[in-house]
Amino acid sequence: MKNLFFFCLLSLVLPAPVRAWGFFGHRLLNRLAVYTLPPEMLPFFKANIDYLTNNATRPDSRRTVVPTEAPRHFMDVDVYGDSALTRHGLPRAYADAVALAGGEDSLLRHGIVPWQVALIKNQLTAAFRAQDTDRILYLAADLGHYVADACVPLHTTRNYNGQLTGQRGIHALWESRLPELQATDYDLLTGQAPYLEQPTEAAWAAVARAHAAVDSVFRMEKLVSAELAEDRKFSYEQRGNQTIRVYSREFSLAYHRRLNGQVERQLRYAARLIGAFWYTCWVDAGQPDLTGLDQQPSAAAQLQAAQEAKAASAAPPTPLPGHEE
Repeated sequence: MKNLFFFCLLSLVLPAPVRAWGFFGHRLLNRLAVYTLPPEMLPFFKANIDYLTNNATRPDSRRTVVPTEAPRHFMDVDVYGDSALTRHGLPRAYADAVALAGGEDSLLRHGIVPWQVALIKNQLTAAFRAQDTDRILYLAADLGHYVADACVPLHTTRNYNGQLTGQRGIHALWESRLPELQATDYDLLTGQAPYLEQPTEAAWAAVARAHAAVDSVFRMEKLVSAELAEDRKFSYEQRGNQTIRVYSREFSLAYHRRLNGQVERQLRYAARLIGAFWYTCWVDAGQPDLTGLDQQPSAAAQLQAAQEAKAASAAPPTPLPGHEE
């Protein structure tokens, strides 16, 4: 099983720009989620594991070309208060939440990730029911991304990059730098994913779990910053043709120790939850026989993915509202 995890790591293209779990993390999570699926689903998903891996970051790429994309990746729980996450807090139905917020713009301003997970869950269920290979793969890759985002503590707070507490850069540190440095030592294999009796509540529970970790994310960084001088906090590394400033290995590993396995636990939780959502969509669609489907995306679907990637890379890097740093 450990060899399987190393295979997953070696199959990834290492880091690009930071968004959510980062390029590395999102690809790793979608890939690992495939191995949580039951025997009836595994052959189809394993045959398309490269598609699911390579397109795991597509929703982040869309942020540069789709103005409404950014809010789908986060939710500022601290705007509403912790009670927002309870059953008696914010409505689970999107239309009811819009009405309560006084309009969709108000809701979008503070993020809609749990509602987005529920929306894509329903769309993927419909794609399974229609036995549409292209839609299944497209939506499964996207759903994996949004589920993973719901598991990130810094996607549940207005202070998403430490900009309000003098800790700017913590977003990349927690979500990308630590997994890049430590992933080979993590145990991320979780066994078969469960069926979600209440998938909408599972999405909200993921946000609640992530938000509960926010305090320690910031507090432990402050403690390590107090222990290490500024000239030991950062270093420079070569990434492709660029030399970039990053948190030093010394600082990153000290922070990782302070967090006591938090990043590993959230990665493991996210991988299993992605698989659980895929599995639940398939069951809710009537457990269609996947062996009768086209086993690869069509040429048209692959062309669409390439065109989307080209459009995103050509778009100017203009920050869009919503956790843009």
